[in-house]
Amino acid sequence: MIKILVIGESCKDIFQYGNCARLCPEAPAPVFNPVNRTENGGMAMNVYNNIISMGVKVDIITNENWESITKIRFVEKRSNHMFMRLDSGDDSYPVFDLSKNKIDFKKYDAVIVSDYNKGFLNENTMSQISLLHNLTFLDTKKKFGEWCENFTYIKINNAEYENNLGLISDKLKDKIIVTKGPQGCLFKKEYYPVPLVEVKDTSGAGDTFISSLCVEFCRTRDMGKSIKFANICATSVVQKKGVAIA
Repeated sequence: MIKILVIGESCKDIFQYGNCARLCPEAPAPVFNPVNRTENGGMAMNVYNNIISMGVKVDIITNENWESITKIRFVEKRSNHMFMRLDSGDDSYPVFDLSKNKIDFKKYDAVIVSDYNKGFLNENTMSQISLLHNLTFLDTKKKFGEWCENFTYIKINNAEYENNLGLISDKLKDKIIVTKGPQGCLFKKEYYPVPLVEVKDTSGAGDTFISSLCVEFCRTRDMGKSIKFANICATSVVQKKGVAIA
C-alpha cells in the first residue's frame, strides 16, 4: 500500500457565492448579496485531500493554526466572476523546525513538499528534507538555488518557470516539470497536451497536479504516464467551481 508524506503550509479556502443585481448608490461598486458558502482545506491541505481522494494513505505536517488563516473569495454565482479575495492571517504562519519533529521517512514511498513561501518552510529545512528520502517532489514559490538541487522532481507553473530562467542549473534542468495551463505540461523538452475544456476555476489545480503526479509515479515509476494522469486530474478540477479534488 502506497503511503505519502506531505509537508507544507495550509490555510482555509472559502468561496462566498452571491448575486449582484445593482450598484451601490454611494460609489460605483456592486452590491453583493451572499447566497451560499463553501469551505475547503487549502494549499498543502488541498494536496493532502487530493491524495486521500485517490485512495492512497497519506500523512501531513502543516501549521496547526491553518483553519484560522483564510482566503475568502467573493464570487458572483451566475457568471462565476470573482469580485475580490480577502486574505486573513498571512502573517501568522509558524516556522517549521525539522530538528524538533521526529519523522520516520523510511515508512513513506514519497515525500511532497508544498511550499507557498509563507514562512513555514525555509530553504535550509527544505534542503534537509530533500536529503532524507530518495523520492521527493517539490512545489515551490521560492526562487531556485542550490537548496533545491537534491529534490527528485520539481513542479512549477509557467510564470514561476520564467521567473527562474536564469537560476536553472544543470542539476535542475531535468528535474523540472512545468505546468502551462491550456498548453499542458513541459518536461525534458517534451510537451504533454491537455484537451480544450471550459475552465470554471483554476484554484487548487496545481495542488491536484502534484498530488496525482506523485501518486501515479509511486504506482508506475513512469514519469510520462504520471504526467498524463496528472493532466487528466487537473483538467477535471478546473471544470468545477471553487477548490475541487480529483
